[in-house]
Amino acid sequence: MTGQQLTENYNAQLSEKSIIEQLNYLIENHQGKVVFTTSFGYEDQVISDLIFKNNLDVKVVTLDTGRLFPETYKVFGSTLEKYKKPIKAYFPPTEKVEELLNKKGPFSFYESLENRKECCFIRKVIPLKRALQGNEVWITGLRASQSNNRSGMKHFEWDTGNEIVKFNPLMEWGLKQTKAYVSENNVPYNILHDQGFVSIGCQPCTRAIQAGEDFRAGRWWWEQSSGKECGLHELK
Repeated sequence: MTGQQLTENYNAQLSEKSIIEQLNYLIENHQGKVVFTTSFGYEDQVISDLIFKNNLDVKVVTLDTGRLFPETYKVFGSTLEKYKKPIKAYFPPTEKVEELLNKKGPFSFYESLENRKECCFIRKVIPLKRALQGNEVWITGLRASQSNNRSGMKHFEWDTGNEIVKFNPLMEWGLKQTKAYVSENNVPYNILHDQGFVSIGCQPCTRAIQAGEDFRAGRWWWEQSSGKECGLHELK
């Protein structure tokens, strides 16, 4: 069975199941090979809460780009404190970061889309591939309403670039539902969300959005039509 066929089967078989039931099915069928990547935003905190509260056998990891907000590290710490569960951090390769900064300086990503994607590749994509290595299922916090690029998402997708089943458990959730879960379950969250930051990435590349702006407007805010993706979740 191909990866595409597998994900089609999962979409057909598990569409009416609860998130916990879906997670348990994946854990049973991919023992020890299910990983969740968190960036500590609202959506990821919901999934972390579900995994940790239910003691699910899912590896929880994060990508530390070296340029995160202090507030992101604070919610990282408060999450560890609340759940007493491990979250493994993956860093970009030192030599690649050194080479980039020595050659192009600390803010080359503002100069061109090519430079920005180069920085994202080094700081995010390379560590992601290490985090996914040896796993068969990758859980994400993506929601379909986050951007036009994500509007056609399914719960289960085959990521051809990483050769892995991608599970988007909150695909159909709206921001209001996500925030309500965090509030009702006393889940730690990034206080930048209270300041207009709806999607939080690296500090130099993220700003708060204004009323009426697109959900992704605060990411790479100087770019107008780049698709607002870093390479982790671009459609293949």
